[in-house]
Amino acid sequence: MSKELIRLKNVTQKFDGETVLDNVNIYFNDSEFLTLLGPSGCGKTTMLRIIGGFQTPTSGDVCFDGVRINDLPPYKRKINTVFQKYALFPHLNVYDNVAFGLRIPKEAEDGTKTKLPKDEIDRRVREMLDVVSLKGFEHRSIASLSGGQQQRVAIARALVNRPRVLLLDEPLGALDMRLRKDMQQELKRIQQRLGITFINVTHDQEEALAMSDTVVVINEGVIQQIGTPEDIYNEPKNAFVADFIGESNIVDGIMREDRVVEIFNRRFACLDGGFEKDEPVDVVIRPEDVDIVSEAEGQLRGVVTSVTFKGVHYDTIVDFYGFKWLIQTTDYCPVDSHIGIRIDPDGFHVMKKSKYSGMFGDYSSYSEEYDEINDPSRSAAEEAEGAEDEE
Repeated sequence: MSKELIRLKNVTQKFDGETVLDNVNIYFNDSEFLTLLGPSGCGKTTMLRIIGGFQTPTSGDVCFDGVRINDLPPYKRKINTVFQKYALFPHLNVYDNVAFGLRIPKEAEDGTKTKLPKDEIDRRVREMLDVVSLKGFEHRSIASLSGGQQQRVAIARALVNRPRVLLLDEPLGALDMRLRKDMQQELKRIQQRLGITFINVTHDQEEALAMSDTVVVINEGVIQQIGTPEDIYNEPKNAFVADFIGESNIVDGIMREDRVVEIFNRRFACLDGGFEKDEPVDVVIRPEDVDIVSEAEGQLRGVVTSVTFKGVHYDTIVDFYGFKWLIQTTDYCPVDSHIGIRIDPDGFHVMKKSKYSGMFGDYSSYSEEYDEINDPSRSAAEEAEGAEDEE
């Protein structure tokens, strides 16, 4: 069983009277890869800064290994951070960038300062360059490195001091898509090899699912759900989580009885239970769990309104009684074609109603936005007005 390493107790953070984190309670285990996931402004980076000591919470406690560390400065915590902007020293080569922190004298509890021997610094730098797959790059200049290589130098510099926790603030945000996917695997490999705790912050759902042992979904300063990537995707707690993690069709339903849910006035077999009889619920159907069949064979019937080729599948928007669903299928169905769909019992996920009910899961808004973008009659003034509304 994993040992608890960090705990936030009743942590609240306010800026100018605005609550950014609202009474957060969470713990982080030793040797786990955990991701804080949420949209911009949700509070995830603030939580990371509080853990690292760069921000003092308005109220609440931060504990490390059972000891309260609210007043402990960052440089005294057994925690290092890799920021999105790597802050490497351009006038130093790879070796000297990684060795920089080791050359600073360390202050002991009695106030005396000691320096690491040169041979110890050399051993640890070369060991860490090997960990991040940069052996042989010691004398390369920072300017000569790719974005992924620069990131690995930043990670090596953060890890060479042997922290127990590495904080990663949007570490892949500056990389292109192919390199980002490669670095997802590289970060996971490094974490598993070293066996320390990685806490990653991102708004990229795919990144969170691919790299993490545990995912924490945050919105409006409140933790919405904590679980494994599989749990978060397959068993979302509310409409926000279901919509934010992957694509989701979310419709109003009624739980008629255990394992029977009603949507669009039709009853379907499902695997969910534990609800009140005839309780109003939110029903999630993932786009990949819908099978397109003929109208005669369909449990529901609709009209195709949009088709987008995605390489391995088509994103097909289908209108069911005024509610537009996204279906991901390898079958091509032209616009205006009438189709039927079938959904197996394990294709439904039933959730209790929440404050987010009715806010997500209908793809009509996407169609309207695309129509506006492609409308040549829309004036520049209307475009500007729309931009102001978004702000």
